[in-house]
Amino acid sequence: MRMKKSIKICFAASSGGHFEQLMMLKPLMKKYDSFVLTEKTLYRASTKDTKTYYVSQINRREKLFPLKMLWIAFQSLWLFVKERPDVIICTGVLAMIPMCLIMKMFGKKLIYIESFAKVTSPTLTGKLLYKYADQFYVQWESMKEFYPNALCLGGIY
Repeated sequence: MRMKKSIKICFAASSGGHFEQLMMLKPLMKKYDSFVLTEKTLYRASTKDTKTYYVSQINRREKLFPLKMLWIAFQSLWLFVKERPDVIICTGVLAMIPMCLIMKMFGKKLIYIESFAKVTSPTLTGKLLYKYADQFYVQWESMKEFYPNALCLGGIY
């Protein structure tokens, strides 16, 4: 008798509000084999009882942006090889793009949740990942103007 492989999920979000939104999915984290990917900041994001990995924090206006993004891509690839996730659920933003794209390159599933704070305009990360996402969620009906194929299930708060 063959055992069914359990699904492993990477929950990914940058620091701050994106991370807080991701933590609203804590019941899913407990239900599945999962881990969290976030940015390393001065304060350590708390994920009690969930394996957590950190990548460098990044800002697109930094002089060393291309090099830092490349470093994050290497960190993400290492993590992908180590953990072998089947699905990534991402609430954004910038530092999470490499892991999302690596997942897609290896035929894995990408679920993206556009920020609750975005009511009238899309995020740059959302615009980029919309075309790659297997499922794309918006939290406001008004955002379907930018993401016509997105699902709107309301806020995750």
